[in-house]
Amino acid sequence: MTVPFVGATSSNRVRAAIFVDFDNVYIGLKSLDPSAAERFATDPGQWLDAITQADEAGGKHVRFLIRNCYLNPTVYAKYRTYWTRAGFRVIDCPSLTQQGKSSTDINLVLDAVDVLAGVAHVEEFFIASDDADFTSLVQRFRAADRRTTVIVAGPVAAAYRQMADTVIQSHDFLALLSGVASTAPAVEPARPRAGDTAKPAPKASLASSAAAAVREMVKAAEGPIKSAVVAQRALSVDPSLSSDWGGQGKFGTWITRIDDGIQFAPIPSPGWVWDAKRFSQGDLPTVEDPDASFQNQIARVTDIPALSTVQYRQILLTLAEKLAETTNRNELAKLVRDECLASEVPVARSSVNYVIQGLFYAKVTLAAGLSSAELARAWVGHVEGMCRVAGLQLDKGEAAKLRAWTGGGLAGHPEKG
Repeated sequence: MTVPFVGATSSNRVRAAIFVDFDNVYIGLKSLDPSAAERFATDPGQWLDAITQADEAGGKHVRFLIRNCYLNPTVYAKYRTYWTRAGFRVIDCPSLTQQGKSSTDINLVLDAVDVLAGVAHVEEFFIASDDADFTSLVQRFRAADRRTTVIVAGPVAAAYRQMADTVIQSHDFLALLSGVASTAPAVEPARPRAGDTAKPAPKASLASSAAAAVREMVKAAEGPIKSAVVAQRALSVDPSLSSDWGGQGKFGTWITRIDDGIQFAPIPSPGWVWDAKRFSQGDLPTVEDPDASFQNQIARVTDIPALSTVQYRQILLTLAEKLAETTNRNELAKLVRDECLASEVPVARSSVNYVIQGLFYAKVTLAAGLSSAELARAWVGHVEGMCRVAGLQLDKGEAAKLRAWTGGGLAGHPEKG
């Protein structure tokens, strides 16, 4: 459904184009949630409307001038009618090699470049894919000063994080397709562009539950606390903050607007929060924690949650326990999040979802009886694979450090299986 533009002004009206790599997205979603993959394939108008409505709620009226879907007609012809009814132009991309490689990539890129140079002057480009090969295309959009939104259906979000204005990650897309989110899922906040009109950020509500929980935590602490621990506490109380920190864009801005003597400093790494009535910046550590530096580097490159070893351990232990109660992904994530909070090791539900998603990518069938050690080894293997894809070369010491950290001390030595 196209968003009506009656009464919209030229300042908030956005001309957009979307290019969907059907085969890759469908296969990526099917490996995580087959029913969600079917909803993606048979009701494209539903999830596209949800994303559009979220933008509309923020005052931006997106009009999709171009809707292109690229699919292999030999395999997925039965889905064509659903996309044409949703206003998409379906481009056939049959397999051209014995290995099954289709012409989707080249057709999508050529069409997108043609649109970029066209007279319609499309202002925002949406790419849906489970493939990191389109990073060069996103760079081309940015060089032309066009906004970009990437919808990913696999572990490739980190590849687009620094290039795209917005990234809708696969677990958020799954939530939307599963009907869990009433509006568009949490997304990576868009970075301001040159010429954008800056709006003053609203002050964080002192009455909000997340702010109250953070104040209580910081006021009771025996010293400055790592910012990642404080952020996880806030997210465990109010997961919606993960989208844009209550309109502040990032944690550092949000935490400083709580006031009441709460102070934040990003340096030394990994960032610290403290009660200014009892402590000062002189109480911060003067030497950067080498483990924290290593963990921050891995988290930045691979996009995994920047949790502590204790938090990863708690997730994996609780996950093994709760599998006896349910294997439903959404119910499981909530149960694990709630139990972690009850155990005084708060972890955001989005972080739990990320670990569960990683286990799916690692081909783990979640079922009762899986031990925390088995889950830890599978999760660590997935993280190691993401490091390889990102081009990170880890020596033996770094590999052992990664294993101990992300596995929560549960994964054991690789040679011992």
